[in-house]
Amino acid sequence: MQMPSSALYGEADTGKRQTVWMSHGDEVVKLPQGFEVVARSVTHSPQGMETLRLFLFDVCGIKADWKMQDVLDEEIKTIQTMVGPDEHVVCALSGGVDSTVAATLVHKAIGDRLHCVFVDNGLLSTCVDASEQFLSKLKGVEDPEQKRKIIGREFIAVFDDFGHKLEQKIGKRPEFLVQGTLYPDVIESCPPPGSGRTHSHTIKAITMLVDFKRYEVRKLGSILNVPDSFLKRHPFPGPGLAVRVLGDVTRFGHSSSAFAVFLPVQTVGVQGDQRTHSNAVVLRAITSEDGMTADWYYFGHEFLVDVVNKICNNVRGINRVCQDITS
Repeated sequence: MQMPSSALYGEADTGKRQTVWMSHGDEVVKLPQGFEVVARSVTHSPQGMETLRLFLFDVCGIKADWKMQDVLDEEIKTIQTMVGPDEHVVCALSGGVDSTVAATLVHKAIGDRLHCVFVDNGLLSTCVDASEQFLSKLKGVEDPEQKRKIIGREFIAVFDDFGHKLEQKIGKRPEFLVQGTLYPDVIESCPPPGSGRTHSHTIKAITMLVDFKRYEVRKLGSILNVPDSFLKRHPFPGPGLAVRVLGDVTRFGHSSSAFAVFLPVQTVGVQGDQRTHSNAVVLRAITSEDGMTADWYYFGHEFLVDVVNKICNNVRGINRVCQDITS
């Protein structure tokens, strides 16, 4: 980016260049009258935070007085206003960071009128056992987006059935469904241009985390005294293993997400003292601050050598291991 003269750049020399992140889908087609483009920035822009700081505090005059405790108090009041004094709420609780913090927050607001449900869809990393229901509908489906849509519809069907049973038990049908939808989920669900993954969130819902990124959810969970065993868990896709192959190959805690992908592609190699014609596995690990942008994680030479040897020597049908370093 060629830097124009602007208050956004503080003491930086105009005319110099700096690296900025560029969106591959969204664009401003026409600026309003009186506007001009001076910068574009997210986490992959080295000077992006400084540019945003100057814009917010120096140009707009905003004060940095935002506190997570204030957000917590506001969200509790919002939930109590939304949910009537005698209404019940169902929560889709997976045990991950987002749903656990969401459930804890809603419980703090309405107490035992919250009913948490864990749905075993047969595709989880490790309740209502609905595995046959999900797997039968997924039979023969290969497209990841179709899988997401099918699983989303079946989740709704499961919660609808649970609602009927809960109504018989307590005499009142739940009015709301709590979901741990985050801001990146909303961005990824936008229609083209800028379309990414789809998310199956379509019923009367409480989505109090929708304005937050995951690091903010973890801060909120810490205030709510959610144990680290939940807050430090790695993200796992809602549709489970239907959209990726189970394969945990990195030391957690350093990367944002890590897994192995089985490629239905055979390669020629030599194992032991004979030629083999077997499949390949790709190791994928990323680091991410906001859940929207990501960079590949550097494993280290010794770790890669160890993992490759273990996979090729212990997993029959694999003769090649690659690492995906796409950002």
